[in-house]
Amino acid sequence: MAIVEVSGLRKAYGGRAVVDGVSFAVDEGEIFGILGPNGAGKTTTVECVEGLRTADAGTVRVAGLDPVADHERLTHILGAQLQESELQPKLTVREALGLYSAFFPKPVDWRPLAERLGLTPELTTRFAKLSGGQKQRLFIALALIGAPRVVVLDELTTGLDPRARRDTWALIEDIRDSGVTVLLVTHFMEEAQRLCDRIAVIDKGRVAALDSPGGLIARSAASTVISFTPSRPLDDRELAALPQTASIRTSGDRIVINGTDEAVNAVISLLARHRVTARQLRVTEASLDDAFLDLTGEAGASAREASSYAPDSHVPADRSEEGF
Repeated sequence: MAIVEVSGLRKAYGGRAVVDGVSFAVDEGEIFGILGPNGAGKTTTVECVEGLRTADAGTVRVAGLDPVADHERLTHILGAQLQESELQPKLTVREALGLYSAFFPKPVDWRPLAERLGLTPELTTRFAKLSGGQKQRLFIALALIGAPRVVVLDELTTGLDPRARRDTWALIEDIRDSGVTVLLVTHFMEEAQRLCDRIAVIDKGRVAALDSPGGLIARSAASTVISFTPSRPLDDRELAALPQTASIRTSGDRIVINGTDEAVNAVISLLARHRVTARQLRVTEASLDDAFLDLTGEAGASAREASSYAPDSHVPADRSEEGF
């Protein structure tokens, strides 16, 4: 049963549509990912879900509530870790947890929550002295302290080292296992592939695809990766003419082909015709990263790598962040 429903959502700034007709539904108890390049409209979308922005068109409902009209009631069932968050530098972890507990009529006991998130040794540490990973854990605790049914985590692991990122992934799985629905915004493919039950890929303000990670990979034109080193060079034109291929690249003498399962037969036939041996032949399933680039095209790939202006994170919010 859907706990978050977004239909025909549109939001524009200065006449430019940042979110343009986005629709999806999040089932209760799942980790639902929103994946896309920088500036695709991910954060604007979830800020409309959180009630921090007012949509120009379309509808958003969280457990039947309008995030803007029913904002006060929403804060009791939805917790959020924002893309950019700060606390007073001298505020200790204990003080922050106590302060946020006071915002809710029936908060969870923050002591077991702090223990679960590994914050107990840092209770007397001031916010300014916390590491990046410790700050992220604190913001997760603050998002959960109101005992929400839904929690929104926006770019949660950006800036974390690999170990801290994987520890945070385990925490997100624990949150879901406790019965909380998780709406996860990310641009890390590995993160989305590991954690999410379903993913909405947003590109240029629209939903380019919506499926499970495995489903997105399977429906992509680059669902299979074929790599090998030929015993002698192959004609580039014949490689380019292979059917059911999405991309062909070389790394030294090694050839890497992204395509469908049918592309495997085409490669084997080409090798047989020319009596070429494929050394260290590998046929594997593509990653979500491969599927993402196929779904969003070259423009999506460029946007993912560029640090261009992103309206999601730089346009002032319509509503205050207080209460989250």
